[in-house]
Amino acid sequence: MSTSERAHAFFDRYARALLDRDAAAIADLYAVPALILFPGQSVAVSDRAQTEQFFGAAFGQYEGVTDTRSDVEVVAEAPHSVWADVTWHHDNGATERFVYQLVETGGVWQIAVLTPLDLVDVA
Repeated sequence: MSTSERAHAFFDRYARALLDRDAAAIADLYAVPALILFPGQSVAVSDRAQTEQFFGAAFGQYEGVTDTRSDVEVVAEAPHSVWADVTWHHDNGATERFVYQLVETGGVWQIAVLTPLDLVDVA
């Protein structure tokens, strides 16, 4: 399986967990430690429960979302990690864009760094 195919499969799992509102499954997709780089705020994730609690509290922002699709572009890769530029298109009209650094841990990829990006107008 190519790196791009593996990245798409990873984000398909992420989307399923998000749509299922399964904070535990999402937490499994994040490495510990991980780093979340929001504008003006960096969050160092030092415990899996931290990620699970964050998503458990954040599901309200996805209220009404019953489907989502992702545009995944692998922008760089190394033997141990991949950087993916991902734009999420939710069926409520909302769109989000992030760069994820995925690291391989025990044969599976997990998110080590998450950085929000500005949306790009492709019209």
